[in-house]
Amino acid sequence: MQEITPELVRTFSALSDPVRMATLARLAEGPATVGELAEPFALSAAGFSKHLSVLQSAGLVVKQLDGRKHICSLNVEPLRAAFDWLSFYRQFWSDNLDRLDTFLEKVSAKGPGKNTGK
Repeated sequence: MQEITPELVRTFSALSDPVRMATLARLAEGPATVGELAEPFALSAAGFSKHLSVLQSAGLVVKQLDGRKHICSLNVEPLRAAFDWLSFYRQFWSDNLDRLDTFLEKVSAKGPGKNTGK
């Protein structure tokens, strides 16, 4: 079983909101100012700032000051940890579905009415 760390919980919590997901998608294209990131959303500056704070707390966004501009960039390390955690379960379900497929092929090969155990 994969370890559930506080960092992993913060990552998934940060990813649970569409505004934050879209913000990360935009940052995957490259660094951006806070204003550029907030532009597509119908949110107040304070409202968007709260979303950005959640992303920063999860370690997904790094904010630097460049003169008067706050430049944000993506930190992919927490996403790698989330990917690794999800990969474990992807493999788990893939293996189980393969076993189900094998079972169904065996049952099907017996023909109709021959798999009742009577």
